[in-house]
Amino acid sequence: MSLQNVNDLITRGKAKLIPGAVQEALDEGIAAPEILDTMIAAMDVVGEKFKNNEIFVPEMLISAKAMKKGVEVLKPHLASGAVGSMGKMIMGTVAGDLHDIGKNLVIMMIESAGFEVIDLGVDVPVEKFLSTYEENPDTKIIGCSALLTTTMPALEQTVAAINAAPWRSKVKVMVGGAPITQEFADKIGADAYTPDAASAAKRAKELVA
Repeated sequence: MSLQNVNDLITRGKAKLIPGAVQEALDEGIAAPEILDTMIAAMDVVGEKFKNNEIFVPEMLISAKAMKKGVEVLKPHLASGAVGSMGKMIMGTVAGDLHDIGKNLVIMMIESAGFEVIDLGVDVPVEKFLSTYEENPDTKIIGCSALLTTTMPALEQTVAAINAAPWRSKVKVMVGGAPITQEFADKIGADAYTPDAASAAKRAKELVA
């Protein structure tokens, strides 16, 4: 019953109740990785509902917050690195763009899917994406977001610089943001484009599978 309870609380975004439910599941002897898997599966359901317009951004955010609270309780019980078991992802909004709500939502969903995310913030120069990868060569995905049509050229320049890097074959590049399309992503040489946070998490998992 405990796992079902954890699942329900994540789906319903009950951030205050989730730490107690996770602790209860641990006390019953359920293994931490199993609880984490249950929480990730619950977020997958939340993501699907969002894609189908059954829920909207506020509901998705409260579920992601609940997930975060649950993970905090689990962390000491997980083998180090298990929370980021899918690998590392670097994420940032490109130079000239100060939007972070969409990016932060994507990060919450991607962390919920089991990634460790290095958040570079907003207005990130090309060099910062490159140097962060060089400092973290085990990174599997670099995510670049642009929320304005005026910063699409900056996104193009960022992806071009990554594509020219000697380590390009070891990493996948994901792009997104309101004005971005699949066509634009293909044109600039990105590996993946997703229209929203829920599909970003799903696509990230597929890219590293």
